[in-house]
Amino acid sequence: MHTSPLEQPGTGDAGGMNVYIVQTATRMARRGIAVEIFTRATSSDLPPVAELAPGVLVRHVTAGPFEGLGKDELPGQLCAFTAGVLRAEARHEPGYYDAVHSHYWLSGQVGWLSTGRWGVPHVHTPHTLAKVKNAALAAGDRPEPRIRVIGEEQVVAESDRLVANTPVEAGQLIDLYGAEPERVVTIPPGVDLERFRPGDPAAARAALGLAPDAVVLAFVGRLQPLKAPDVLVRAAAEMLARDPALRDRLVVLIVGGPSGNGLEQPEALRALAVELGVADVVRFLPPQSGSALAEAYRAADLVAVPSYNESFGLVALEAQACGTPVVAASVGGLPVAVADGESGLLMTSHDPAEWARALSDVALRPARLAELSARAVDHAARFSWDRTTDALLATYAEAARPLETSRREVAV
Repeated sequence: MHTSPLEQPGTGDAGGMNVYIVQTATRMARRGIAVEIFTRATSSDLPPVAELAPGVLVRHVTAGPFEGLGKDELPGQLCAFTAGVLRAEARHEPGYYDAVHSHYWLSGQVGWLSTGRWGVPHVHTPHTLAKVKNAALAAGDRPEPRIRVIGEEQVVAESDRLVANTPVEAGQLIDLYGAEPERVVTIPPGVDLERFRPGDPAAARAALGLAPDAVVLAFVGRLQPLKAPDVLVRAAAEMLARDPALRDRLVVLIVGGPSGNGLEQPEALRALAVELGVADVVRFLPPQSGSALAEAYRAADLVAVPSYNESFGLVALEAQACGTPVVAASVGGLPVAVADGESGLLMTSHDPAEWARALSDVALRPARLAELSARAVDHAARFSWDRTTDALLATYAEAARPLETSRREVAV
């Protein structure tokens, strides 16, 4: 409901969830399954229906004003959005939809209501959980509101199946939200191994105007306190304080746009770089997609993922698939996405001094960097969107069985 798969990940509310939906929906369509994605219309110029890929339609539902409506205001539009979804189904013969998969708690509310009316299974993926986020807030970040916590509890209670990205997230659904263990299934996200693969780092750097011998540290994602891009900027300042000669080679590549609370101070990261005296080594790029994003990963020696909370961390997988090791916070699903000591390093704190040491220990040691790079590719190869899609389809079928049995009993 709050973000469209047609939007560019890395800015606004578009991120890993958008990638997840696009990748799984297109693969389902390749298997002969028709997929319709309902999302809130954010512009009067959007067509009622758009084709994302053959067999995948995106339906733009009018629910509230097109522009100027923040995610925190969307609960007030749940009724309007649900009405739009129900009207679309009403144009078809009964039984047109076989299952509903909702993503994030707002859509979970709509999925709960629509599946109750249609008599089909409701599968829900939370992507992030309010209680988990509130337990590990970044400095200056606002806690998730109580209305979201209540909404998540309702969706968890009413879903036929809950899809967790990792065993840790599955445990959080059970322990923090009281989910029934038999209704929770763990399905890791994947990575597009055709797009994200090793390439020529020198060519990638040349395309971005970076020197072949530069030490390139990259952050890719939305610029908001939760994602903690400031940790990388502060760590770079620490690295230069310890080794001033590094200034001639160091490049900190920030790829992404303001999002969430980051929209309140969109220039905060640039201002921090100036304050710390590292503005000359920090380079900002807008959100990248497709081959351009893969080239950004290949241009980097290391990719930093210092998030305070991350349900999985698709950026970490994409970078490793390109042969770029990752230094990541040991939170959420990142210990699954990154093999500590093999494909990258996991950090147990957000202390810039500790991050500076870790980044230097890898980026400034060519042999260590090469070792992690080779293993990063092997680690990422364990994850694919085809495996994710197959597991989701099996989950839909499993969730449908009790409903099919009940319908047969009623018929008899």
